[in-house]
Amino acid sequence: MTTYYYVLASQRFLIEEEPLDEVLRERRRNYEEKNKEIDFWLIKQPAFIEAPEFAEIKAKCPQPCAAIISLNSEFITWLKLRLEYVVKGEFEAPSASIADPLGSLETAS
Repeated sequence: MTTYYYVLASQRFLIEEEPLDEVLRERRRNYEEKNKEIDFWLIKQPAFIEAPEFAEIKAKCPQPCAAIISLNSEFITWLKLRLEYVVKGEFEAPSASIADPLGSLETAS
C-alpha cells in the first residue's frame, strides 16, 4: 500500500477563494525543470471521503469538497500552513475501503 497525504476543504474555498491554481502551476513548472514526476493532484469531490473511517471528517467539511492529494507529506504540510482553513490528513490505499485513492465522485458533464 501507498501512503497518500491530503488537504481537504470546500471546493469554493480551494478553487475559487484561494489562488491555488497559481501555486499548483508553479509547483508543476518546478517539477518539470527538475525532471521530477508529478506527485500531487487536485481532486473535486474525492471518493476517499466516502470510506467509513472518514465519516466524521466528511460531516465537518462543507460540500461539495475538493482535496489536494500528494505522495509528499512536506508539500501537504506546507499547503496546510499556507491555506489555514483546510483539514490535513493521510490514508493508505488501495485498501478495502479506498480502492482508488485519486477517484472522484464528480460526474463528467
